[in-house]
Amino acid sequence: MISVNEATQIVLDNLMSPHTEHIPIAKATGRILQENLINDRDLPPFNRVTMDGIAIDFLSFKNGQRDFKIENIAAAGSPQITLQDPTNCIEIMTGAMLSIHTDTVIRYEDVTISNGIATIQNETIKQGQNVHYQGSDRKKNTIAAESGTRIGPAEIGVAASVGKPELLVSSLPKIQIISTGNELVEVHQTPLPHQIRASNVHTIQSTLDIWGVEANRLHLPDDKADIKAQLNESIRQYDVLILSGGVSKGKFDFIPDVLNELNVQKLFHRVKQRPGKPFWFGRTTDTFVFALPGNPVSSFMCLNRYFKMWLYHSLRLTPQPIPHISLAAQVHFKPDLTYFLPIKLQYSTKGDVTAIPMKGNGSGDFANMVDIDGFLELKCGKNIYEAGEAYHLISWK
Repeated sequence: MISVNEATQIVLDNLMSPHTEHIPIAKATGRILQENLINDRDLPPFNRVTMDGIAIDFLSFKNGQRDFKIENIAAAGSPQITLQDPTNCIEIMTGAMLSIHTDTVIRYEDVTISNGIATIQNETIKQGQNVHYQGSDRKKNTIAAESGTRIGPAEIGVAASVGKPELLVSSLPKIQIISTGNELVEVHQTPLPHQIRASNVHTIQSTLDIWGVEANRLHLPDDKADIKAQLNESIRQYDVLILSGGVSKGKFDFIPDVLNELNVQKLFHRVKQRPGKPFWFGRTTDTFVFALPGNPVSSFMCLNRYFKMWLYHSLRLTPQPIPHISLAAQVHFKPDLTYFLPIKLQYSTKGDVTAIPMKGNGSGDFANMVDIDGFLELKCGKNIYEAGEAYHLISWK
């Protein structure tokens, strides 16, 4: 067996080199940006009015004037107009260009208007108020969003504002999820007493959907010839295979031998961790194989701990810091393994977050995943993990 740190490094040393593609802005949410978005003009692009009201030359107010004749009206989206007489005002709407020869906007709530005269009722007027000045957010030719960013609603808004109907993004890998085992039946079927419904492939597929990646599903029986034939075909067709089951030491666990016979380079098999010890990882020149244990908790943990890291680094997503969360109670764990402890997050009224250890019935207890928020990665080398000690959080919520 190798350590979790060694497995992590091997995974990071074997990343996919993705291509890039241009896609419409409407399809870009969740994808990884592969170009800097550059502001093609100042933001805002003009002195923008932020309140409905009147625009004045502040000097007139400073000199004691409170009654202003309404000279004109400026609407949002109309060309900029000019105040001809500094003792007059312009009615002006939110989003309009600040009129020339004006520098201050007083909202309607602070004025009364009668017979074309606006009277200011508020004595605390400040010069420049209610004006969003040109370039105060971003200057022209500066970076609005950086390459390596996962595109969300904010990035879509920025892309639209800088005139990018198409975006350059990382191409997504073509992925197939494969389960094996005669004990598995489809979701719509009624299992016999010795069977169970297939759930791992649906859990994995749902997780990939959240990460913005689509995948096909396939199930294979415990027949070595069938497994070999199908894996040989899948390796030719897909960039990534995620297998569930068949990697342990049982007599029907054919996956490691089949992958070896198909000349898939084994990079490691078995990691010093619980759950997920039988995890297998390897590759050909063009295809990467993540063979996960069949137990649901083991499979799900390995997917979130290793595959997500591999995927995000392969797509050149700027890495995000992994949060550290403190244990809420002492934990005993004797085996010399890294322990991925099921936890539920607890939030205090002071804003503190701690991890409550959650009991389960082992790596086959997939129902327990509904009740937990993630795993704390308790490094091997000690038997007692004290309350208050902080560890990496692996979370999917």
